Amino acid sequence: MRKNTRQVMVGHVAIGGGLYGTAAAPVVVQSMTNTDTADAEGTIQQVYELWQAGSEIVRITVNSPEAAAQVANIRQGLDALGCGVPLVGDFHFNGHKLLQAYPECAQALAKYRINPGNVGKGSKRDEQFASMIEAAITYKKAVRIGVNWGSLDQAKMARMMDENAESPAPMSADKLMQEALMQSALESAQQAVEIGLDPNQITISCKVSNVQDLVSVYRELSSRCEYPLHLGLTEAGMGSKGIVASTAALSLLLQEGIGDTIRVSLTPEPSESRTKEVVVAQEILQTMGIRSFTPLVTACPGCGRTTSTYFQELAMQIQAYLRQQMPIWRNDYPGVADMSVAVMGCVVNGPGESKLANIGISLPGTGETPVAPVFVDGEKTVTLKGDHIAQEFQVIVEDYVQKNYAEGGKLRVAPTLTSAPKTINIQSVS
Repeated sequence: MRKNTRQVMVGHVAIGGGLYGTAAAPVVVQSMTNTDTADAEGTIQQVYELWQAGSEIVRITVNSPEAAAQVANIRQGLDALGCGVPLVGDFHFNGHKLLQAYPECAQALAKYRINPGNVGKGSKRDEQFASMIEAAITYKKAVRIGVNWGSLDQAKMARMMDENAESPAPMSADKLMQEALMQSALESAQQAVEIGLDPNQITISCKVSNVQDLVSVYRELSSRCEYPLHLGLTEAGMGSKGIVASTAALSLLLQEGIGDTIRVSLTPEPSESRTKEVVVAQEILQTMGIRSFTPLVTACPGCGRTTSTYFQELAMQIQAYLRQQMPIWRNDYPGVADMSVAVMGCVVNGPGESKLANIGISLPGTGETPVAPVFVDGEKTVTLKGDHIAQEFQVIVEDYVQKNYAEGGKLRVAPTLTSAPKTINIQSVS
């Protein structure tokens, strides 16, 4: 089952829970902009797009005075658009200075991301880290202690390597690195508490770019602390590599009940929308049955019986249409995210899959009669013919949504305060 943790509020979004009288919140989808935050207009646009795609928390880079000076304007611009998504400030080397110099920035952010590895060195590290924690206390903001193996505290790593070399049972290099990541995160969290930060304001991440290392670190980290954990394979990569690697790592941990927020750190392909990382994160959660975000389309892969691309085009059109409608449907038709749609390419498996979906269509394969039977809740209702099958099928989908998920509809669920209506626990497997 899902591991119980403390619960942390990031703006209006709850993370984790189950301990100390709190109810476990759904696993939250997070994303990050790649705009220059000093460009307020561009950042507002991208945050809005990520939010429309379903991101529930968005992280922005705050790396310069110019960026910090625009954060409050970005917050105001998003609010004016009706977009209340919480913003996380991504701070590194100069975060302590920026939070002090720009109090409006410190106030506008819902959460501060602090990487212990590049806050500073020696006594400066403690002083600068303390300054950021004090800002979080003053403004009542959540904090993510975000350790990354690419920027691990080198002084700490050197000390641990020396100690390990003298140990009668030394750890391997991989295990030593993992232990250093966890110690850095947990010691920093403890330091924050000693400074005065409420433990219920702390989340933790220990990100690496290797799947097995990530799984090993988070399994152990989960057993050592009560803090909510943010999952993400850092530098996951581009295209299918990044998607597969992120899915493999995050799914293993989620299946074991580990993880309270997730991000899929995809490198966008040239001209590719940043929102792809949100879609992938949602689909990981939805295909595992953990949450529902948007109706998913079941479609066959195609074969020699389906040499026409028509069914592929229809499947793509319907999936795009469903995602496009979800920002509206999410509020007007609670429960619609659980709807299933099947677009099949021939009569072999088509009718069977169509009957299992809420709405399904079986298109004619190569050499088959050019007719497309449509099934609604398992019953054949109509056969579509001609050149407008796609448009007619979309009308059927729209009609089904309105009849079944509007007020009084048989599939409508009670509206919730969360952006996704369905959350279920899953059994851990060994």
